Amino acid sequence: MTGFVSFVGSGPGDPALLTLKAVECMKTAQVVLFDDLSSGPILKYAGAKTELIGVGKRAGRRSPKQDHVSRLLVDYAGQGYQVVRLKSGDPGVFGRLEEEIEALRAANLPFEIVPGVTAASAAAAAAGIPLSRRLTARRIQFVTGHDVAGALPDDLNIPALTDPNATTVIYMPKRTFASLAELLIQKGLPKTTPALLAESISTPEQYLQRTTVLSLAQQLSKDISSAPGLILYGALAETSLQDVGVGCDLS
Repeated sequence: MTGFVSFVGSGPGDPALLTLKAVECMKTAQVVLFDDLSSGPILKYAGAKTELIGVGKRAGRRSPKQDHVSRLLVDYAGQGYQVVRLKSGDPGVFGRLEEEIEALRAANLPFEIVPGVTAASAAAAAAGIPLSRRLTARRIQFVTGHDVAGALPDDLNIPALTDPNATTVIYMPKRTFASLAELLIQKGLPKTTPALLAESISTPEQYLQRTTVLSLAQQLSKDISSAPGLILYGALAETSLQDVGVGCDLS
């Protein structure tokens, strides 16, 4: 019997943000390969006899290699198992989905992709702001803050990232944001551009900080927490941020 792999987005961390399709996949899976950020209470939806395998990658920690994760998917599905590959947020947003799909295609194994709530949407919702704005943020851009080696990517489109009419969201940003902010300011992004640091979104440890690009860069050049986070900057709805009591630092 041929197995099957469901790439399931677990959302930002709150089990209540799982889709009905995600829960259905979890309940019927025989094997679940899960990311670190998809663990904890989310795994309660797996069946009692489901094999749970942690394959998460976190900066600064020893993590499984990508080819090992892909091989596990092929091995289990090749043996006829119903497999869930549980990825934090949405599987297609900076989740290394392509490598795993290619491995399954090379082995002629079927799969599906179940979308999830990506961290950018969850962070904006938590802060009470829209990602787009009718007159001042007609474009939304998602970028990654580090390459495969953990450094700031050297092929970022810096002029696009200084666009005043865009909301920019940086995933995995904290270790490289000081360097990126320096480039952005050199290319004309105002130092006082509103920024939002969002950590551990939708979990009990959630932290939101309203600040500016320059202040946040200075802060992260000195102190970086281990909490998963992302950064939004651009035409953010400042009054909404104030309304929800987000920490404010406009120096």
